[in-house]
Amino acid sequence: MNPATQSINDANAAVREQLVALLTGSNAHQSFDTAIKNLPASLRGVKPEKLPYSIWQLVDHIRIAQWDILEFSRDDTHQSPPWPAGYWPTEVAPADDMVWDNAVEQIRQDRDAFVALLNDLERDLYAPFAYGDGQNLLREALLIADHTAYHVGEIIIVRRLLNAWES
Repeated sequence: MNPATQSINDANAAVREQLVALLTGSNAHQSFDTAIKNLPASLRGVKPEKLPYSIWQLVDHIRIAQWDILEFSRDDTHQSPPWPAGYWPTEVAPADDMVWDNAVEQIRQDRDAFVALLNDLERDLYAPFAYGDGQNLLREALLIADHTAYHVGEIIIVRRLLNAWES
């Protein structure tokens, strides 16, 4: 392998490694798992005064958006839900613990599936998807990280307002 090709491969490996860390870690912010850890079930559906959403609605919104980005990134026939109604649950609280647990587990599984896309060396991080309008795997990874971090911050704020966050 010539030095220029090796340099490009090393740079791509470094970018992939940093993207995986961004999606799975908690560098400059709390992780999703930390934000929901030890959250009392009784608070999942509470909307603090003057806020338009509960923690459940934030969690399910993260799930739906991340799933949509994952599917868009790996399936050229994927149809996104209608915006905004298709991205936000109407229910303020999950129906039961199983619904909550399933949503949380899907977030983890979809995150791991996206990480697998990033680790697939056959996938070019920078090549626009043939079916999109300029999106690429790098952009979608950053979109997931940015979107999730934003809403994780909101989950923590709601928990603080509900006196359910220990910092």
